[in-house]
Amino acid sequence: MSAPAAAFFDLDRTLVSVASPKIFQRHLSAAGFGTPVDGTLADLAFKVFELVGESSIVGRSAKLAPRAAVGWPVDAVIAAAGPAAAEIAAHVSDFARVELAMHRDAGRTLVLATTTPEHLVRPLADLLGIDDVIATRWAQADGAFTGRVDGDVVWGPGKRDAVLRWCAEHDVDPAGCWAYSDSYYDSSLLDLVGHPVAVNPDARLAATAALNGWPIRSLDKPDGVPTMGGLELQDLFRPFLRPELIPNADITVSGLEHIPREGGAIIVGNHRSYFDPAVMITTVAKSGRNGRYLGKKEVFDIPVIGPLLQAGGGIRVDRGTSDDGAFDAAAAAVRGGDVVVMFPQGTIPRGQAFFDPVLKGRWGAARLAAMTRAPVIPVGLWGTDEVWPRSAALPSFNLQDQPKVTATVGPPVDLKYRSVERDTERIMHALSALLPERARQPYDPTPEELARTFPAGKADDLGFTDR
Repeated sequence: MSAPAAAFFDLDRTLVSVASPKIFQRHLSAAGFGTPVDGTLADLAFKVFELVGESSIVGRSAKLAPRAAVGWPVDAVIAAAGPAAAEIAAHVSDFARVELAMHRDAGRTLVLATTTPEHLVRPLADLLGIDDVIATRWAQADGAFTGRVDGDVVWGPGKRDAVLRWCAEHDVDPAGCWAYSDSYYDSSLLDLVGHPVAVNPDARLAATAALNGWPIRSLDKPDGVPTMGGLELQDLFRPFLRPELIPNADITVSGLEHIPREGGAIIVGNHRSYFDPAVMITTVAKSGRNGRYLGKKEVFDIPVIGPLLQAGGGIRVDRGTSDDGAFDAAAAAVRGGDVVVMFPQGTIPRGQAFFDPVLKGRWGAARLAAMTRAPVIPVGLWGTDEVWPRSAALPSFNLQDQPKVTATVGPPVDLKYRSVERDTERIMHALSALLPERARQPYDPTPEELARTFPAGKADDLGFTDR
């Protein structure tokens, strides 16, 4: 039996990107405790905190804050914290919830470790299904706050010491634990555990993490997707990822209204050409969404292109192993509210199979849909093989007579979730229905047409060009 372990999560700029003190203070003020904090200076201070992180002022403020609460009834303050917790919980990203669920499923104890007073954050922890709270405690007497701190302020080295005490009390080895924080002032806590994670780190923590080899994450994006000011590479390049900007094809995209504006979705396309990914990328970008593209490991191994795909949230698929890592990553992305893009056929059909009016696919999309209950959106691609047939090492660049390419987005596939085989058939049928009528009719290809469906030189080896 494995030893018990825990995952410790900071709150502000880690689980949530907003400044929770502003929300707590607003709800406390509405309940008659303290003075309103709305105003230009207060808003500016909170905005600076959200952008660059905390300073040493936080530690000093945490020591002084209880003085303003002298005589406040404890029960009434806790009651006011409930609505504030609900508002803050709405700012917890789907990917942060996926991370919490991952540790919960692994049997680890979830602990919220924050400077924010315990009586305020306990309702939030309950809403998020977090098992325990390590937070600053305000002293109480006769049902009211006394204006003092009970014990140490849970900030900086104080947070590390509080976590160490918690581990001793619960017979947990810190070396087997995880800790997530955005702040340089939590460096000692991150150094304490065996699995430190710098989340949306401030400048000094980013440098510390780089020196120590700690993972750097943003819990509003999938693992491995870097951001700049909250924007990822696809956000930055979206203005340039437009079908009309591709010079060697005349691309028409229709049915974009079927791609959900938000929430997880699985977008599938039929596979005819090496040019298909480019059309799918521009189609998804035109919808305003970022896509997580599943691709064969060979693509990710290509210098420059591979790292760019990885940085964009691409999911590497190694068909030579039984590892479910790619599928798990795709499921996490969908559950996190992202769009996952895949080609159920797995590879471009060769020979007569390329002209088969009945499209055949693998089970991955249906299995992912059954697991997440996310909608499956079909995209019928046509004409891409005129731009880049499988037999060509490079795409055609006929700028005078551009091949016509269509990407037709259809409504969500009506799946039953009882059989992945049958649901796969439903997905492939939906894709076929989006193609021209001639694609759904039997066809006897010429030797030259058959040859175009094989890599260069392969058709000769198989004798197709000699028919």
